[in-house]
Parts: sequence; C-alpha cells; structure tokens
Amino acid sequence: MAKSYQNKPLKKFYRLLIFVLSVSMLSCVNKEANNTQIIENNTTDANSPFKFGVWITADAKRSNNEYATEFERYKNGGIDEVLINTETDPKLLQRLVNVAKEKGLKVHAWIMAMNRPGDSVALQHPDWYMVSRDGKSCFDTRPYVDYYQWLCPTRKESRNHVLSLVEGLAKVDGIESVHLDYIRFPDIFLPIGLLPKYNLVQDSEMAEYDFCYCDACIKAFEKIHHKNPKESNNTAIDMEWKNYRLNAIKSVVDDAYKIVHSHNKKLTAAVFPYPEMADHMVRQRWDKWDIDEVYPMIYHGFYNEEIDWVGYATKQGVTDLEFKQTKVNTGVYLPAFKSEDELKESILLAKENGAKGITFYDGTGLSDGYLKVIKTVKKSMK
Repeated sequence: MAKSYQNKPLKKFYRLLIFVLSVSMLSCVNKEANNTQIIENNTTDANSPFKFGVWITADAKRSNNEYATEFERYKNGGIDEVLINTETDPKLLQRLVNVAKEKGLKVHAWIMAMNRPGDSVALQHPDWYMVSRDGKSCFDTRPYVDYYQWLCPTRKESRNHVLSLVEGLAKVDGIESVHLDYIRFPDIFLPIGLLPKYNLVQDSEMAEYDFCYCDACIKAFEKIHHKNPKESNNTAIDMEWKNYRLNAIKSVVDDAYKIVHSHNKKLTAAVFPYPEMADHMVRQRWDKWDIDEVYPMIYHGFYNEEIDWVGYATKQGVTDLEFKQTKVNTGVYLPAFKSEDELKESILLAKENGAKGITFYDGTGLSDGYLKVIKTVKKSMK
C-alpha cells in the first residue's frame, strides 16, 4: 500500500506530461495547416492576373448601343472591370451590367456613401447631416464645395439609410461588388495641391472643417468616455474623440460587409492613399475594416508628388494589410499624367509594389493612346 501511495504523484506527473505533449502536437498540426492555407492563398493571389479597371458615371439617357460601343472599346484596350456610379439606381445598374457582361467586363456598383449630395430622402431629414465644430450643418452649410452634403455615421436613421442603399445595389444580379466611395468624414486637411484652389492654409484642424459634432455623436461619445469634445481645449490631441470617429466609419463598413456578403457579393471601397494618411486627413482607417478589396486613390498630382510616389503609397497600403486577406488595387488620376510613358510607369510601379490591379479615374480620360499603353503593358505581363 505504501509503494502504491508513493507512485501516485509520479503517475499524475506522467499523465500531465502526456497531456501537454498531445496539446503541443495538436497545436503544431493546426499551425502547420494554417500556414499551408496562407501559403495557398498567397500563391493564388500571386498567380492571379493583374487587373485593369476604370471608374465611370452612368447616364440613363444613353442607349444600350452607346454603352456597348464604350464597353467594347474598354475591353479591346485591356480593361477588365468598370466601376459604375448610377447614383444608387439599381434598375439602371442592372441594365448596364447586362451590356457590360456581353462585352466581357466585370461590374462594380459604385456608391457615394456618407457624402450624399442631392439625396431626396435624406434632404427630408435635416438632423441626419454632419455638424462641424463651429456648429454648422452640412444640410445647409457645405465645406469646400456645394456637393459636400455628409450624413452622420452615428445616427441610426442616417446610417441605416446608407446601408439600405448598399443593400439595394447588392441585390443586383451580376455585379462583383458594392464599391463604397466617400466612406469617411469631410477633409479635415485637403491634399496640399488643392489648397491654392480654395485660397486656404491648413496648419491646424480648423473648426469649419472638423466633423461630426451633432447631438447623436456627442451623446454616444459621452456615454463611453464621460466627457464632451465640445468642451475640449484641443480636440486635435483628443485621441479618444478621434478614435470614436474612426470607429463610427468602421462600423458602417463592417455592417455593409455583412449585408453584401449575405447577397454573395464582395465589398470594395475607394479610399485615401494609405491608412496613416487617410487617418490624418479624413478620419478613415481602412486597414482595420472588414472589406474584400480597397482602391486607394493615389492621385500624385493632388499632393504635388512625382510618379514614384504611386509606388511608395501602394507599398504602404500593401504592408499595412500584410496579415489580412484584403487586396489592394491602385487608383490613379489620368489628368495628372504628362505622357503615355508616365502612365506606363505608374502601372508597373503599382504591380511591383504589391497591388493586384490598377484603376483609372475616369473613363472620359482614357484616350486611344492610353488604352494602347494599357493593352501593351498587360500583354507584357503574361
């Protein structure tokens, strides 16, 4: 009996050792499986052809034949997909999807999300709109330009209105994604190249461009942090207040993601050049979103940058998304290019720095010369 009693601690030790080794081995197997899956995903991405897209704005007055001609021209010039703004009209979108698919083009439903100029439903609800730090509403006082009519991402009614528009587009047969644009706050800082146009110097966060201070936002923030940003001596260094607004946009995006995926579509978005810059300029931190693909608008001319900045900004976004499945498609602004060689260079820089595609703003700027460049570069990538 004494011998049996003395061996009990030893038996317990062996059992514990076997259990730990089993868990460790199982963990290694799972880790190896996960690593294999990541490698497979990355290999799939690496083998996927580099894609070319174009943003266009639809005109309901144009005929199917006119669009068929336009889409055929894009396809013959190497374009793979069109991102179409139909002002959230699902019927017009469906009509254009059918025409585009006949010409071999994929279609994304492009929507102006938080900025809703001329929205007939929203305009019936003045309380839905963002309010600046100096107390002025986008309903009747628009920052920078008259089409800046921004809806609050916190207020239940305004955010649900935006999400209902997203769902209406997600239901359209044949689209690849719902493509969010203006999914942010108004520019607290404009791109440096645009400041002279508005005769502005922005060395600090100016009250008339700082949003949203509506009652719904203040109340929701106070509930979490027990303070009122209106009473802050310097809101620019109030990280909780800034983070609250970043999360307000993220919440809309994440809900949109669930909606479009319930209709077996993807969610994509046009975003500012790279996450840190987007955070600073428009309260947008897109590397933290639930989203399938992003199209950073790397419009080098807006920032007084040279062509190589296209590569730099692309790499920043790709690096920030390194451990996520979100893909990057570099967006470029055609009027900023001085030559066809510059366009070619931008395409190659985007690809070399990890983008899965490049998209051009906009269709009206795709000259025959530019399409020839695109087709030639595309052919060289095969």
